[in-house]
Amino acid sequence: MHRPTLLAAAALVALLLLLALLSLLIGTGSSTVGRAWDFLLGDPSARADAQVRLAVMDVRLPRTVAAVLVGVSLGAAGCLLQAVTRNPLAETGLLGVNSGAALGVVIGLTYFGVDSPYAMLLWALVGGMATSAVVLLLAASGRAAGSPLRLVLAGSALGATFHGLTSYVLLSTQSTFDTYRYWTIGSLAGIDTSDTYPLLPLIAVGLLVAFGCVRPLGALALGDDSARSLGHHPGRIRLVVAGAVTLLAGSAVALAGPVAFLGLLAPYAARTVSGPRLASQLLLSALVAANVLIVADLLARVVIRPWETPVSVLLAFIGGPLLIWIARTNRMSMAGASA
Repeated sequence: MHRPTLLAAAALVALLLLLALLSLLIGTGSSTVGRAWDFLLGDPSARADAQVRLAVMDVRLPRTVAAVLVGVSLGAAGCLLQAVTRNPLAETGLLGVNSGAALGVVIGLTYFGVDSPYAMLLWALVGGMATSAVVLLLAASGRAAGSPLRLVLAGSALGATFHGLTSYVLLSTQSTFDTYRYWTIGSLAGIDTSDTYPLLPLIAVGLLVAFGCVRPLGALALGDDSARSLGHHPGRIRLVVAGAVTLLAGSAVALAGPVAFLGLLAPYAARTVSGPRLASQLLLSALVAANVLIVADLLARVVIRPWETPVSVLLAFIGGPLLIWIARTNRMSMAGASA
């Protein structure tokens, strides 16, 4: 990696650690920043305070860990998807992960009596994974197997179909709609540490596959014929990358619900520093997304305190104008076009 990338990565890691500390100190509850700071420093009176311990260890720590995992997953998934489709506006919803996860949650709530956040997480994960598996099977068939256009079309078509099925089920069951509405807004509130454990192996595998695909994707960027001449199989590369995107995006959606814009904007920011180097893009995109999500979660706790704003709402407010600015900025447009 070249020097600007290393400096940017070091700065982003330092910023992430600072934001994680702030995330442990700031909340919507009655525990003050000072008491939370004393707790972290090991002050006996603060450690003995059950309310402070609950706020720091049982509420803020799990959602901080979740913010990092979701941000890293969506940042890396968005970067991979934009590289493999050669489309700087691609985002993780193109593979139908969001729609499949939503349908999974609705089926679990309506027909299987799901009544716990952990069970909803599992149903969301299964729904997202199953949808992406069908998309991959559709994209792998036919003469244009594994092409980026076929992946996008299969994902969009299946996503639209599952969205319609989800709406049909919701219209017939009011109780399901009430619970589903809370999940689909996208939030880190109420996440427990145990919720992240089943997803850690999936995210780890997704990241390993992502970085393992850097060299093949670099060859693919030169064109399918050039990639074949270098000993790579373009269709196979795209399917493997789509599998990695599924693991990362499915885990993120299962944990926090649909979170828009993050997987779209983080790769843009990464490319302004890294240029066309995909390994650098992946690293910086994951770090940028994690930082942005923690900032959004911190704002979600304080903008209408003592209540809380869904983090996806804040990201939409930030992401909408930023996306317009990106489209109007020559430098960012050129960065996207060079991916």
